[in-house]
Amino acid sequence: MADDRTRHRIIIYYCPLCRWLARATWTVQELLSTFEEELFEVALRPGDKGQFDIYVDDEIISCRETDGGFPELKVLKQRIRDLISPDKPLGHSDAQ
Repeated sequence: MADDRTRHRIIIYYCPLCRWLARATWTVQELLSTFEEELFEVALRPGDKGQFDIYVDDEIISCRETDGGFPELKVLKQRIRDLISPDKPLGHSDAQ
């Protein structure tokens, strides 16, 4: 396993009023399954009304409001991979 100083942190801000905790936990499960060697932490944080934002190392990579909806998991995994492990194959998530 990689040294914690070389691994990455993901934070998902979700709207508790909108009941998006289940969506956020499902996303966490998928990301940990895909990037278990590359991640130091995946955190869930209750956010503002309507918020579903995903940060990697303090850089926003998905914002429900500005992106016009929730991220497609395949696209989200590709964005994260491109940031933290560009050579990592994603199997079916790489398929066009």
